[in-house]
This record gives sequence, C-alpha cells and structure tokens, in this order.
Amino acid sequence: MAVTTRLTWLHEKILQNHFGGKRFSLLYKGSVHGFYSGDLLDRCCNQGPTLTVIYGEHHIIGAYAEESYQERKSASIILFALQETKISEWKLGLCTPERLFCYDNIQYNSTTNFQIELGNRKVIMGSKTTEDLGLVQNCTISIQDCEVFRCEDLLDERTIKGATELRKSLLSALRTYEPYGSLVPQIRILLLGPVGAGKSSFFNSVRSVFQGHVTHQALVGTNRTGISEKYRTYSIRDGKDGKYLPFILCDSLGLGEKEGGLCRDDIFYILNGNIRDRYQLLRQLFLQVVLVWGIRNVHSYLFNPMESIKLGHHDYIDSPSLKDRIHCVAFVFDTNSVEHFSSQMIVKIKRLRRDLINAGVVHVALLTHVDSMDLITKGDLIEIDRCVPLRSKLEEVQRKLGFALSDVSVVSNYSSEWELDPVKDVLILSALRRMLWAADDFLEDLPLEEEGIKERKLSSVHKEEN
Repeated sequence: MAVTTRLTWLHEKILQNHFGGKRFSLLYKGSVHGFYSGDLLDRCCNQGPTLTVIYGEHHIIGAYAEESYQERKSASIILFALQETKISEWKLGLCTPERLFCYDNIQYNSTTNFQIELGNRKVIMGSKTTEDLGLVQNCTISIQDCEVFRCEDLLDERTIKGATELRKSLLSALRTYEPYGSLVPQIRILLLGPVGAGKSSFFNSVRSVFQGHVTHQALVGTNRTGISEKYRTYSIRDGKDGKYLPFILCDSLGLGEKEGGLCRDDIFYILNGNIRDRYQLLRQLFLQVVLVWGIRNVHSYLFNPMESIKLGHHDYIDSPSLKDRIHCVAFVFDTNSVEHFSSQMIVKIKRLRRDLINAGVVHVALLTHVDSMDLITKGDLIEIDRCVPLRSKLEEVQRKLGFALSDVSVVSNYSSEWELDPVKDVLILSALRRMLWAADDFLEDLPLEEEGIKERKLSSVHKEEN
C-alpha cells in the first residue's frame, strides 16, 4: 500500500510556493516507519534538500533543510509554522541532523532553541523560537505524526525535457493530421464564449506555437464589449513560409448578456457556412454608430440591427459545401469567471448547446487563464489536472453548463510573454488535438448521402488502401 501524506492539497501548495516552487516526495512517515531518529536519518540523509513536517494537536510545524543531510555535517535549517493558510518562519541556522532529531539521546541545548525528539514524540522549543513562529507560549509540542519530504524544483531539467519531448510529439501529430475520410481539406473550429474569455488569445497562442515565436495577429483586449467585431476565419501556416495546417480557427463577437453580443441567428449561418471571412457583425456595427452619432433610430436609416444576415447579402454564401461548414465548436470560458456567470449567460449557453445538439454539431469547452488561479504557478501546469482548485472549476462547468468533464480542456494563453514555453505549448496543443478529434466524430457521424460526397470519398479511400 502506498504511503501518503497527511498534508491537504492547500497546505502542501502553500509550503511548495513558500520554499521556492518545490515538488515533494515522501521519504519517511513516523506512523509507518517508526518514531526512531536512526530510521529517519537512514531514509533522509544524502537526499538533497528536505522538508520535515510535524503534526501537533493544534499546529503544523517543521524544518526545511536547504542542503542535504549528511552524517555529522551541519545543514542550514529554516523553521516554519503553518496555521490555517498563514505561514511564518524563523532561521535556526546551521545544525547537524543528529542534534536536530536528538539522535543517540543528545540532550536539548537551549542555544539551539529547537529539537525534535522522535522517541519521546515531542518537539522542544525555546520561548524566543515559539514567539517568532507566532505560536502559543508552549515550549513543548506533542507529535501526532512526522513526515519528511525530498524537495526538488517543480520545473527541473528533467521535467522541462519531458515537456519538450511531448510538445514535439504533439506538433508532429497535428502537422500530419488528416480529417476523417479526407472529407474536407481543413477542419473548421468555431470559438464561442463570453466577451473577454480568451477566444482571440487562443488563436494567437496556437499560431505562436506553429510560428515558433509569440505572435498577436488577432487583436485582444479587456474592453467590456469585446475587440472582435467581424467574423474571422484564420488559417495557420506551419512556420513562416510553410504550408497551411489542416485546420481553421474561426473567431467572432463574444456572447453578451441578455440580447447583447453575437446574434443567435448569425451563429446558425456561421455553422452552416453561409458567412464569409471578415463579415461585419450587424449588431456591433449598430452599436458603434449609436455611440458615435447618438442617433436613437439609426436602424431606420441603415438597417435593422436585430436582424441577422439575410439571403442576397453580399457576404452571404448561398450554397455552402461541407468544407465551408463548422465541424467543431469550442466554448471558451475564463476559468476565474465560471462561478460568476449570470443566470442570463447560463441560459444563453445552455440554449446554444441545445441548438448545436439538434444540428448534430459536436462541441467542447476550453478553460483559459488557468495560470491566474490562486496558488497556481507555472510548475503546476505540468500536472494541472491534479490541482484541487481546478477540479472544482471543472465540476462547476459540468454542474452549471452540462459539459462532460472529458470534453473540457484547460490552457494558459500567451498574453504578456515574449518567449514560448514548452509547458504552455503542451496544454495548447493538447486542447487543439481534442477539438480535432471532436471534429472527426462529427464527420464520421454524417449521413452517407450528406453533401453527396461522403460515400464517394470513403469509397475512394478504401480503394486506395486496398
């Protein structure tokens, strides 16, 4: 049976961040390995920096050794006390492991101000140490359990190398990806979501990864009404002069509260492939005219802003083919905003999901800004699915909006960075791959007579294989 720590995720996260972004590996646990200093030192010497955690009845205290414990050699020790979410520390200075853990019955020395007596299941502290750690004036603490962890950098060379290799593998898979049955040359992915969720930033991030440097082709910002004013379809080249990749990301005006934002009817035309690239959204244009000219009834002079694009409009495609249609929809949400969605926004998203289901269009969800969550650091992006706060966000998306957990990806978009990061790239590419898989499901589920091409194309593919 695996030996597990008593630390909660929150307490472990606080300690990891406090001591410089560390990964903890449990080396010793008193209740399992025995409360004997010799056993502890046998397991924990020559292991690099270590963290000793003492669980008392009312406190969690401990000692961080900045250097590896070695027999009869002193290490620099930092003492700490963790109370709820607050951590305090006091530098003990140089101390041998034998003296710190009272090995061979070394007597308590008042000059050290701190000693762990495992055999007697108690910690003795001087009054000055107790005061500096912000503890109640009690110089002796009973030990309920004791754990020692090896401390390694979350983003050490081995971890970065692993992320780099995974990034390379994902890039190769996406470059060689072919849509199901070769029914279309490129998959079209529509990004939908509230204003400011990170739709344009996701496109910029995907493009950055394939370009090899951070780019900002699509404008992004924090304007409450959003930056995107046109329906845009973005093809991405593999490198500066490379061929176009087998997918297109489609960006549009964000979803607003109540009747604001992208028109529901326009979404239908976008899904069906009726709207061309750079189509100026009618509602957004109407709002701009009103703001600039201040004309209340401007629609009587120009157009009706409550109407979506109609037949005969110069940006209307009368007979779109399968390649013009949307093959996957990705709902984009700011991780930090999900729990604050208004009832109107929840109703709007649920209604759109019903429309997509009725139209047979597959859809997934994408959570952005995951790196801005409390206590989440760059090192956590390596195993982001294990983060407790993120799990609660995923469950919130499932509960409020009905998405299956398996259909939700998380990313950290490029915003203010100047250099690419392999850890971020892995999240971005993994999310894109999941969207392409969903699009393949859509294509595979099409009726054989759809567009009059599926059956013929699949037959030709089978002939080539034989």
